[in-house]
Amino acid sequence: MSRAVRIRGDELETTEREAKRRSVAEEGQGTALHSTSPRSPGELAVRTSHPEIHLAIFEPNKAQSEAKQDRVYDVVESVAEESSDPLSPPIYQPYIPDELVDDLDVLADFEDAKAKYEAERDRRANLFTMEHHCYKAPSSLFKTHRLLPILEQARDATLLAAKSVILLSSFVESDPLNKCSGLWFESDDHSKTALVLTSAQLIREKKEPKNPFEWKVQWTGNYHRQAKVIVHLLDNTAVPASLLYLQEHYEFAIYKVQVDKPVQLATFTECVRSGQDVFRLGRDENLNLSTTHGMVAYNIPSWYERCHYMYLSCDPSSPSLLRDDGGPIIDLEGKVVGLVNNHIKETFIPSFLLHKCLDFWRRFNCMPRLHLGMTFTSIKHLDPSCIERMTRNHNIESGLIVEQVSKGSNAEKIGIREGDVIESFNGKYISTTIELEQMLIDICWDHFDQGKELYAEKDVSVKIFDAIKHRRRTRNLTAIVSDLGEDIVEGTYPIMRKEAMPVS
Repeated sequence: MSRAVRIRGDELETTEREAKRRSVAEEGQGTALHSTSPRSPGELAVRTSHPEIHLAIFEPNKAQSEAKQDRVYDVVESVAEESSDPLSPPIYQPYIPDELVDDLDVLADFEDAKAKYEAERDRRANLFTMEHHCYKAPSSLFKTHRLLPILEQARDATLLAAKSVILLSSFVESDPLNKCSGLWFESDDHSKTALVLTSAQLIREKKEPKNPFEWKVQWTGNYHRQAKVIVHLLDNTAVPASLLYLQEHYEFAIYKVQVDKPVQLATFTECVRSGQDVFRLGRDENLNLSTTHGMVAYNIPSWYERCHYMYLSCDPSSPSLLRDDGGPIIDLEGKVVGLVNNHIKETFIPSFLLHKCLDFWRRFNCMPRLHLGMTFTSIKHLDPSCIERMTRNHNIESGLIVEQVSKGSNAEKIGIREGDVIESFNGKYISTTIELEQMLIDICWDHFDQGKELYAEKDVSVKIFDAIKHRRRTRNLTAIVSDLGEDIVEGTYPIMRKEAMPVS
């Protein structure tokens, strides 16, 4: 069966979006510390024109900087046939409007439409690009972790990184909301302030779950921006914090705190690889440090997970600790490789994306990305037998499989459908969703360098493999520059009485 993705229905009101935009704009006025150098995202951001201001160190991935990456490269156009066939129709799920639920004729029409919809969904699910959802690999990629050989190194790394890890708690009026860990990443000696990086889970709206496990995967997209937030310092004192910026899509937040003593800033590294030994750090309500060992993994996201997530594959005996959201993932040198945003599913935001976002924020006072109106699965992260079958039968070795297309989006309008493969963006082959996210931010950097603004349109050239017709075509996709969370709208349509249906 095809994988479901997080959706927001057709009833999503535009007024909510406009309110978010106004709130974001109000937060950004005069709050961020701007960089004075015209660097592009990805360069070190440790110097400022103000000697009193200290920034966290971001160490580049030396292996990538010394040699050209082989995963993103120029497209060498082959003699590929451009498809001129009519576009495949999008799949919309039928539903019955509330006022017609008791109409027997409408119910009969609905059952017929539902059967056709499910048949088409099954046909799409059987496309060769979608087989990975039901394929089970015959072997496991990970065995039991053995910590003993790295125990001493891990202890030293944990103690070093722990100095920058703190606890935050949030309240709506007088009611407790959430608790999250966080880490210091910037300080100003002159104003005696410091900035904290934490998970957006800290101020995420809570709703009563319909079942005991729903809270683990719940994502509402609504945040209490005016929530009262308290930072619990390591000397057992507590100070209030003010929200400077909330990045809804990457789901992290920046808070400003008044501090009387120097704080220990985290050191980040952009070198993170699959199978790397790492540790997840967090603090409980008593400020006791929690440490969980695991390995970095590239997994295929579930329906409620963003495509840019990386994963911590933990030891089976590791406990799930409820305060680790917002805490760091560190390597064996105590350097931060990512920020935990969902400890239940062991997901984290890699540090190279954090670096690009923070650099963007210092320069332009926002953290935008392009909204494409699609979600993807990376072919590179499928089981090798799936990749070999695609290569052997369809000459497809890499690219991004389209998992969902938002109803009414520009992607849908140019004919992109579930199961298609996006082979290149702007003439560059992209093999993972992480690489795609970096490209989407870089495109926005160029957009802002040209003096353009948020919520504007930006054209991107995409090379598409049509999984139904087995044809390739290149189209211009109009994307939106936005710093809001990107929602995917499910395609639905109502079943009406025959006499109420328009005459064709």
